[in-house]
Amino acid sequence: MPGTETDADGTVLQDVAVVHGWLPVLAGGERVVAEMIRTCPNSSLYTLFDFLSDTDRETVAQGHRIVTSPLNRLPMAHLYYRYLLLRCTRAIEDFDVTNHEVVLSSSAALAKGVLTSPEQTHIAYVHSPARYAWDLTHDYINGISGLAGGLKRHFARSMMHKFRMWDMRTIPSVDHFIANSQFIRKRIWKVYRRDAQVIYPPVDTSAFTPGTKPREDAYLTVSRLVPYKRVQLIVEAFNQRPDLKLRVVGEGPEMAAIRASAGRNIEILGHLPFLRMRDLMRSAKAFVFAAKEDFGIVPLEAQACGTPVIALGHGGTAETVRPLGQDDPTGTWFHEQSVASLLAALDEFERNIDVFKPETCRAHALTFGAGRFRRELAAAIAKHS
Repeated sequence: MPGTETDADGTVLQDVAVVHGWLPVLAGGERVVAEMIRTCPNSSLYTLFDFLSDTDRETVAQGHRIVTSPLNRLPMAHLYYRYLLLRCTRAIEDFDVTNHEVVLSSSAALAKGVLTSPEQTHIAYVHSPARYAWDLTHDYINGISGLAGGLKRHFARSMMHKFRMWDMRTIPSVDHFIANSQFIRKRIWKVYRRDAQVIYPPVDTSAFTPGTKPREDAYLTVSRLVPYKRVQLIVEAFNQRPDLKLRVVGEGPEMAAIRASAGRNIEILGHLPFLRMRDLMRSAKAFVFAAKEDFGIVPLEAQACGTPVIALGHGGTAETVRPLGQDDPTGTWFHEQSVASLLAALDEFERNIDVFKPETCRAHALTFGAGRFRRELAAAIAKHS
């Protein structure tokens, strides 16, 4: 095919199929898709499931055509779509994208399996190889319990084995891999033995901005309350430091346990409207983040608000938080997902609190902005098409 055309600001002019696994809520992956569509305005969006509200759908698709799979018409599909993994592998292959010049998949598991022709270029932006099928499969399966847990684990092992075989089938059809972090680049090499370019996801630095009110004497964490986010670990650490105040924003299946274990110095606020959450992010002494994430966009949103971050020094946050000891630090790291390690990082932060400057945190976050993402993505499509 001829080289990909771009206009003066780097926008891709070719007809592009943007393929994304599913659209359950407006979250980080969906915001990446929105920026892909802005980069490729002559595009159509293909997705297995679309459960978005009209407002969120417009935010993602921006009026572009959305093609969904027949699975989207299943009754109450939003309640069980994640259990249809093997059916989804077939459904993603059923999308006919052969009339597009370029295929750009946004893949956390499925989207890169779309079938393409030799005349097309397929560029896969990989958020992560499916963790539940590869390096975390034993954690995932061993975590299945409850009624008939043994039988469920048996079927899960069989399903993951079949999915891994399908997943490896998809690799040769991808012409160019893009990883969302150096951490994921390493995982792509480990699982698929393919090199990948790194293009960091976009941070909405226009929505997350510094405030004008004085900072409060309280730490903040914002997260879904699910096990791998390790919010319980943060709560346990602050339980041992009753002199330090913590606010927890978010909801999820661990809410009851976290609320029951929280000491008097910890406020469990649940889900908050965006503006209220941003106000807390702007005024926090520091943002605390304990998950080992593929990238982790929320710590950068905090930095965009001028707020330093105390984060695990592994995974994506090792690439997005500059710790003490580096030039212009934006936070501190802890090196183990343990209460003792987090407490040591809190002590280090308290001793050096005057080192962290809001303008430094903001400037660092700006390097991850949406404009940078669009320019780098357009250049990659132009280079490889």
